[in-house]
Amino acid sequence: MTWLQNRIKTVFERFRADRYPSPPRRRSSRGQKTHVIILDGTLSSFEPGYESNAGLLAKLLDELGPSINVYYRPGLQWHSWRSIRNVLFGGGLDQQIRDTYGALATRYRPEDRIFLFGYSRGAFAVRSLSGLIDRVGLLKAKHATPRNIEQAWRAYKNPQTPETPAKFRAAYCHRQVTIEMIGVWDTVRALGLRVPFFWRWMPDRYGFHNHHLCRSVKAGFHALAKDETRLAYRPEKWRANPDHPAHLEQVWFRGTHGDIGGHLSGFSAARPLSNIPLVWMLQRADACNLPLPKDWASRYPTDVNAPSIGHWQGFSKLLILRRRRVISVGPTEWIHPSVARSERVKLEVYEEKKD
Repeated sequence: MTWLQNRIKTVFERFRADRYPSPPRRRSSRGQKTHVIILDGTLSSFEPGYESNAGLLAKLLDELGPSINVYYRPGLQWHSWRSIRNVLFGGGLDQQIRDTYGALATRYRPEDRIFLFGYSRGAFAVRSLSGLIDRVGLLKAKHATPRNIEQAWRAYKNPQTPETPAKFRAAYCHRQVTIEMIGVWDTVRALGLRVPFFWRWMPDRYGFHNHHLCRSVKAGFHALAKDETRLAYRPEKWRANPDHPAHLEQVWFRGTHGDIGGHLSGFSAARPLSNIPLVWMLQRADACNLPLPKDWASRYPTDVNAPSIGHWQGFSKLLILRRRRVISVGPTEWIHPSVARSERVKLEVYEEKKD
């Protein structure tokens, strides 16, 4: 063997893959993150003593520091008489969903975990957000531009063209995104307040929404107001999807819309009643492995006999269209044990007579 051949062999042996394997692929030091999206109801407040259950959840999770990314947004607010249309008829909700989708897309990385929570119209918004992610996909951070976010929203609103979301997902979105849990307090339709006679001529801008629990969601939990009668707050329940065996619980609690969401406008006497659906939701979140402060359970005293905020305060007196809510009892829907046994029996008999 010539000198040149020996030299070539030596160089080859030095760089053989089995002798000098490639260095392991560097992983990001960021680690897995938990993203918690919390969208509050209309006219909600973050002021101490005025927080809704959604606001209390956001403040609770903020104590955990940077290990959890908490994205909280209040609901539509009254800034001036110009904002009356948005407050009454749900305007601006589209933009809120798009903004939230964009914020999540810029923060999410593969293998991260997602939890969604909402109250009232905010509940409708997070359910729409899950539908957007399920149908179109979640944009990769590098593709989360305003143009792509708008295109994703348009694709979601037009389910008649299923090939468009598929192409969009393949080009710009993560291959698969799983939502660990959706927790909502008394979801209401985003159409807005049902002002007598006028609401019938309002276009239904959310008729495209899918009311089934999406395939990308592992578990859904819905706290519902048993005593609410205002048609403006007609609940939007999830419909069971036999093709998607996700865990679903829709539970009725004593109280009105404000009681269930903890939107009490400073009426602190009703807080122990509102804490019942709050504690129930936190128990479900804990079971879904959402990190919580160790002492959280001792912070929210409950009392089923505490006074209700009712549904005749303020402008609610103008909402004359009222009807008793229809309560169903089945595999995914039931009355919470905190409701008195005698009252549960009365409600069940009432529903049997209706059937």
